[in-house]
Amino acid sequence: MGIDTGGTFTDVVAFDEDSGQLVTTKTASTPDNPADGFMAGIDKVLRLLGIEAGQFGASLSAVSHGTTVATNQLLEGKVGALGFITSTGYEFLLEIARQSVPDGYGNSYFWVKPDRIVPADLVKTVAGRLDYTGAELRPFDEAGAVEVARWFKAKRITTLGVCFLHSYANPAHEERMRKVLAEVHPDAVVSISSEVLREYREYERAMTTLVDAAVKPKVASYVTAIKDRLSAFTVAAGPGSHLGHRVPFYVMKSNGGVLSADEVVHQPITTVLSGPAAGALGAALIAHHAGYSQVLTCDGGGTSTDVSVVMDGEPTLTTEGTVGAYPSKIPMIDVVTVGAGGGSIAWISPEGSLKVGPKSAGADPGPRCYGKGGVDVTVTDAHVVLGRIPPQLLGGEIRLDVEAARSGLTELAAELELTVPACAAGILEISAWNQANALRRITVKRGLDVREFTLATFGGSGSLLLCRLLDILDLKAVLVPPNPGTVSAFGLLTVDVKNDYVQTAIARQDVLDPAAVSATFASLSDQAAQALRREGFAESEHRFVRTADLRYFGQAFEVRVPVPDSAFGTETADAVALAFHDAHAGLYGYDFRTDNAQQVEWVNLRVSGIGPIRRPELSKQPAQDGDVERARIGARAVCFGNSDYLRSPLYWRPKLAPGDWIHGPAVIEEFGSTVPLHPGFTARVDDFGNLIITRADRGPGRMAASATGVSA
Repeated sequence: MGIDTGGTFTDVVAFDEDSGQLVTTKTASTPDNPADGFMAGIDKVLRLLGIEAGQFGASLSAVSHGTTVATNQLLEGKVGALGFITSTGYEFLLEIARQSVPDGYGNSYFWVKPDRIVPADLVKTVAGRLDYTGAELRPFDEAGAVEVARWFKAKRITTLGVCFLHSYANPAHEERMRKVLAEVHPDAVVSISSEVLREYREYERAMTTLVDAAVKPKVASYVTAIKDRLSAFTVAAGPGSHLGHRVPFYVMKSNGGVLSADEVVHQPITTVLSGPAAGALGAALIAHHAGYSQVLTCDGGGTSTDVSVVMDGEPTLTTEGTVGAYPSKIPMIDVVTVGAGGGSIAWISPEGSLKVGPKSAGADPGPRCYGKGGVDVTVTDAHVVLGRIPPQLLGGEIRLDVEAARSGLTELAAELELTVPACAAGILEISAWNQANALRRITVKRGLDVREFTLATFGGSGSLLLCRLLDILDLKAVLVPPNPGTVSAFGLLTVDVKNDYVQTAIARQDVLDPAAVSATFASLSDQAAQALRREGFAESEHRFVRTADLRYFGQAFEVRVPVPDSAFGTETADAVALAFHDAHAGLYGYDFRTDNAQQVEWVNLRVSGIGPIRRPELSKQPAQDGDVERARIGARAVCFGNSDYLRSPLYWRPKLAPGDWIHGPAVIEEFGSTVPLHPGFTARVDDFGNLIITRADRGPGRMAASATGVSA
């Protein structure tokens, strides 16, 4: 079973390993206690499967869970009170940060530095110093450490991050600081950088450690609560079904793997892009089966939209990711997250401009149309007023209050001196451009031609703006998988157990010691093997993937390249260097392979330990007579951009079959998602049941900005 908890809905996919049957459903998320939504989803899918409660423990072989608990906490900036302990003389490490400023601020005079994750008055230092090799230059100041621990205890700061200079080479001082905190301030939740990120670059290491500390209390509480309730549920279901012994419970990691719930509470930062990573993997598998190897994924939820790049069927990885305003230098699927979901709030800036997001109404109270007391106008309210989504969701389970949405939009439109349709269209136009800009960040700004990609849209709100995205970005086509609202939950069934280990080991290619590199790889592989054994994988099932970060001597950043599994020697090192030259040329357009004055430098060595699982297989669907009238369920007045409402046919997607064609204007509905098909666009159903949407003329023309009712 795969369960993905989003900001608005909890998605569930159950996979019968014997019959190959997939069953999907959704239930409302419960932000105050997400475990309630989790358990409600399990109960609902069991009823759909016809499994009695007493059979549950025997029927369930594993649960994989993706959560946006950490993601949403960081996106909304709710990190709470944090303390930071670092080396003497480095108390302004977070303030100094890096010299670069965000794109768009060519003159840094106009850029206002955002608040640090830890304010300066909550930073304390402890004397003691290591050099870059890990050798001790000055001893650790025990008395100073005790004083710092007492200070944080007196201030009632219970979440702390520790990052000492060069602790990636020797963790001794950080480990001693943690022991002092355990003795003096036992209530503190502590993260140390040598366990979170054993890499050099003190700013990135400090930030990653502090993000880990910030999300640790909430993630640990959440995962523990679910594990306890799921365990109690299986025990109640019958004898011999205790979760801890019979049913593995995994949590999705940002790197495209899963980790047991027992381990994830010690590594909470690995889940910061848990849900988005699962969605990217699920969409990559679906698109690959459909014959698309270069794909952009767009996962639209209630709080945010997550976009990523898939090359040759695999999502790209990075260690330079950010969530909200916080860099997190951990291995993760290269996902860019923007606050542009269905619950994103429309508001007016002090200058009088219409803005959308990043704040979200979430699931409770949610958009005005949910009828739960929400007062803010959201993207979903705009869609329902324009008729692009039906007045009920989840097959009628959630009735929408269209008049409440219209009332809110009327007030907002009056302030902007716009008509209600123009105001709603403006909200959607801004949201579409927010998503388009995120897609440009992962393509155009990285040297990729966005026009060469197919866009895969999924999530509850991911497909609502696909026609605008296709137009704005001049994409080849858009693919909408079957049951798009549960693709992230499906992705949880396609991932292996995966653990990543890294060690900084800087050396130039001309003086590289193959024996030392081999020993470091062996040590990292041993750590990965131990983790896989704890997860219950036999030695014969272990797989290891080795990579290295290389650069030209004097460069500031590295390029990651694969390292062959063979015994590491001079020939292997030369092959890795050649792969680096190729990768550098691909990324930057040049390389120095023929320039002997430019030395290649090795920086980080990495090993990923993988425990493989069985994946669901996607099968082709039978074609029918090609008459789409079998799927027509009525018509509705829909506004597709200007002030005019068009009487548009409605189609029920489960009744569509391969070979069917639908021409816009139309709306294609299903249980968990809706596709508004604008005039001038065509949807085709492929052999796997995917909707393939293109412009009817297949030309490069774009919809005029004036058609939206607002100025671009």
